[in-house]
Amino acid sequence: MKKTASIVLSALMAVSLLTGCSSSADTAKASASAAAAEVPSEVTITDHADRTVTVPTDPKRVAILSILPLPSMLTIYLDSASSIVAMEPASMNAAKNGVLSELYPEILNVNTNIMDGSDVNIESLIALNPDVVFYNAGNKSEQEKLENAGLTAVGVSPTKWNYDCIKTYNEWMALLDQIYPSHASNREDLVDQYSNQKYTEIQEKVSGITEKQKVLFLFQYDTKTMITSSASFFGEWWCNAVGAENVAHDVNADNSNAVISMEQVYAWNPDVIIITNFTQTSPDDLYNNAIGSDDWSTVKAVQDKRVYKMPLGSYRTYTPGVDTPMTLEWLAQAVYPEIFKDYDIASDVKEYYKNLYGVELSDEQVEKMYTPNRAAGSWN
Repeated sequence: MKKTASIVLSALMAVSLLTGCSSSADTAKASASAAAAEVPSEVTITDHADRTVTVPTDPKRVAILSILPLPSMLTIYLDSASSIVAMEPASMNAAKNGVLSELYPEILNVNTNIMDGSDVNIESLIALNPDVVFYNAGNKSEQEKLENAGLTAVGVSPTKWNYDCIKTYNEWMALLDQIYPSHASNREDLVDQYSNQKYTEIQEKVSGITEKQKVLFLFQYDTKTMITSSASFFGEWWCNAVGAENVAHDVNADNSNAVISMEQVYAWNPDVIIITNFTQTSPDDLYNNAIGSDDWSTVKAVQDKRVYKMPLGSYRTYTPGVDTPMTLEWLAQAVYPEIFKDYDIASDVKEYYKNLYGVELSDEQVEKMYTPNRAAGSWN
């Protein structure tokens, strides 16, 4: 099934292109003008907090709080960051250290001085006069602050769909399509088909595995703390998606609260360790026992040199986002290199960005994605 994903994606794009070629240029222009004239000035939606919200369509000034992957997704969705007036420092840091700022340098001009520690500075936000403020739908206190300030707030959820990265990504796209009717297209359907085809392909290849690889996710790790993914965080979905076992499945904590110790790591003795870009720690730090007094030398993944840093695409790839399908391919190959040895990840990610988003990636940019620097793990 070598290059199956590329063939399927090319076929999908070909169907789309053939359909679009049925009209003359004049007819297409007339249809576009008519569609633009029919776009209402506002639309009423149900956001991910199940709130009914009336928002201006195609908003020109947008602020994004506490839903950290969204600035990158919106930038690529709109093919511009010019409408984003504010976002959190953690989002900016990922943009600076990844390819997003190279593809869309205007994102570096976005205001990040909207936070007082972990809380939003409402006065600073109001001064930016945003048309819409996107926020984490699970953050009720932030929601109340935005509503009390008279700001138009739209809740976006990273957790509503049980940490399913593909489903979550598709739901975000569907929400944006409602708010941005001038930009809505069949892209959402293409991403959905491509993502699920990739997921199904991987599931079929790992279905016969009798002894799953044991994987430990290090969400954050430094001298102060070690946080993993229990069953209630994205690491669980990633493991299930590639036919692996999440060794921390039974840790009794959700989201980023699953604090663990070296004693637990020794007991689990994982085959593979995946380090996210929410920490500055690198595989070499484990190989060289460079974090505090922790000794990783007896852990199987370290002995076998199977510690991997997740890619930094348009954002940190542990969460749902533009890079989810390609991260799925990367992780499958990292966990089961022999089964997925035919995957040409560099070629596939170039084709993915070009076909779905119209973005041309250079060899250097692809290399940067898959060998991220330490600074990408900083939150500020």
